[in-house]
Amino acid sequence: MSKFALIGHPLGHSMSPLIHEKLFALSGMTDAEYSLIDIAPEELAQKRPLLEELGGLNVTIPHKQAVISLIDELGESAQRYNSVNCIKNDGGRLVGYNTDCDGFLRSAELLPISGNVAILGCGGVGRMIAIETALHGGEITLAVIPQDLKNAQLLMAEILAKCSGASVKIADIATLDGSFDLLINATPVGMFPKTDACAVSDSVIENSLTVFDVIYNPTETLLMKKARALGKTAVGGAAMLVYQAVKAHEIWYGGKFSTEDVSKIILDVENAVNGS
Repeated sequence: MSKFALIGHPLGHSMSPLIHEKLFALSGMTDAEYSLIDIAPEELAQKRPLLEELGGLNVTIPHKQAVISLIDELGESAQRYNSVNCIKNDGGRLVGYNTDCDGFLRSAELLPISGNVAILGCGGVGRMIAIETALHGGEITLAVIPQDLKNAQLLMAEILAKCSGASVKIADIATLDGSFDLLINATPVGMFPKTDACAVSDSVIENSLTVFDVIYNPTETLLMKKARALGKTAVGGAAMLVYQAVKAHEIWYGGKFSTEDVSKIILDVENAVNGS
């Protein structure tokens, strides 16, 4: 079965077709089709037959949790987050996975996630990153705006329940201080079109050894520019986007890709974002 798709709502411009088509081409799957299917939330419950027509699919907002009711089995990663962004059709049996965590870990594998880590934001991606960081032994500071304090407290409790002995504290993002091995931006601050914004003060960046920003548009956020100007390593979100797609192909049909090939696709995504 060579039809694949991304489901979500609304589906505006997406990098998914570009990424997946290149991965299929590397695998020699010239007959594979990848499409975007916009499904309104109220229509999702009736779409199981559509899902069964596909060899595999990706899932984005707002369906990552709602789609679970249509799935036969959840992989360990999907169980951990109660969130599905990848589905494999295994002979009519739909199995759900979460590859966002793989995308983060692979794109940040050269960064010190087992050290002292400040995570800005505690939403969907921030929650995943915080839990993965805790599972890898990182000491976490959740830096949030006052309105998100309750969510941060809930996430802290979840981390401690999932990772006994984890080190987690909460800070106000406006008064964040201290030194960090890794500073992770999991907020939309700095995203296109408001590219002149930065979630933290210059002193926080100065006191951070490395930086990871989940944003991929722009390819270099103001946070990353400031970090690089200080000679620090800074990784953007395009790598995470591509690596979560790579994991999907591994799940769907056992795809195998070299680091060099994946790096080229990351560059293609960045060039597409930059219009070059």
